[in-house]
Amino acid sequence: MVARVATLDWLTDAAQHRRNSGLHRVLRARTTADRMIDLASNDYLGLVRHPDVVDAACAATRAFGTGATGSRLVTGTTTLHDQLENALSTFMGAESALVFSSGYTANLAAVTALSGRGSLVLSDAHSHASLVDACRLSRARVEIYARTDLARVEHLLRERSEERALVVTDSVFSADGELAPLGELHRLCRAHEALLVVDEAHGLGVRGTGGRGYVEEQGLDGAPDIVVTATLSKSLASQGGVVLGPAAVRDHLIDTARPFVFDTGLAPAAVGAASAALTVLRNEPERAAAVRERADRLADIAGVPHSQSAVVSVVLGDPDTAVRAAGDAREQGVHVGCFRPPSVPAGTSRLRLTARATLTDDELDRVAQVLGSVLDRAAA
Repeated sequence: MVARVATLDWLTDAAQHRRNSGLHRVLRARTTADRMIDLASNDYLGLVRHPDVVDAACAATRAFGTGATGSRLVTGTTTLHDQLENALSTFMGAESALVFSSGYTANLAAVTALSGRGSLVLSDAHSHASLVDACRLSRARVEIYARTDLARVEHLLRERSEERALVVTDSVFSADGELAPLGELHRLCRAHEALLVVDEAHGLGVRGTGGRGYVEEQGLDGAPDIVVTATLSKSLASQGGVVLGPAAVRDHLIDTARPFVFDTGLAPAAVGAASAALTVLRNEPERAAAVRERADRLADIAGVPHSQSAVVSVVLGDPDTAVRAAGDAREQGVHVGCFRPPSVPAGTSRLRLTARATLTDDELDRVAQVLGSVLDRAAA
């Protein structure tokens, strides 16, 4: 007979508390037979099943195998990695690029390797969780600022005692689709010799000339005091992340960034897929505008203001209400995102609708029927 150990009894109470608060989460596996209208994924350009992208993933697997086989510094770098980094840096107007196994590790690497003890890091209050975790691991002094409180940013930069300072922000915020004040932030960073780190996860493929991102749209691409991170798992229909910036930054990350040195390289299939998706975007730049046009139509359907990105946020307030609304939509064949704390502040649980360039008129007509009934019931 195995003796009972109470070490993890607290998990039962914690799980019940989450259920009572409307914060319990479950995994739902998709199947190949899934025919729901997708308003939940981040496949903004509709490339995840594009034949060129799928074929490139298969070709990379046939050429290099199913895995990278080691860290980038050992065996995990292939000619495909080099080609993707060159293509990304050229497309986004940066001097260099370094590919990681995820957007999460790219953010961890950029922030931790470029700060450290004796540094100051300023982070937007709604920065992505990967940036939040990077700040926590940086060992720097971390200060949080509200998106519009540029006076606080200036004060903290001006009065700092630390020699080095970073300001980190999303370009497009993932929960509400709003834009960061990049021009003003860069002006403050330039005036106070700070580095601006911008996560373009939701900007690449959606904002800028032909989807080159919001940094490019603001005329800041290639600036020597800006480092850009991005994920390959959204507009580029693959997996992985990238850090773009001056060549000296790339060299520094290769030598010192723990998420680069100690992590297995990005699998060849993912590299091939991302490269092919980038080629499609270069050849079909109209996909970026199509995403935003369909986002406007989704906003009109939901009765909320137009989005500045692919993300349309429908705030319902209570987490249980949001969960029920998402479930109601799913039962009627429309898959929507459901964001609750800690992804969003308490009292702002919401449906998160993501536009896709390939959404058809028929699909949008069906979405209008479903969301109309779902939101009416949520408001009742």
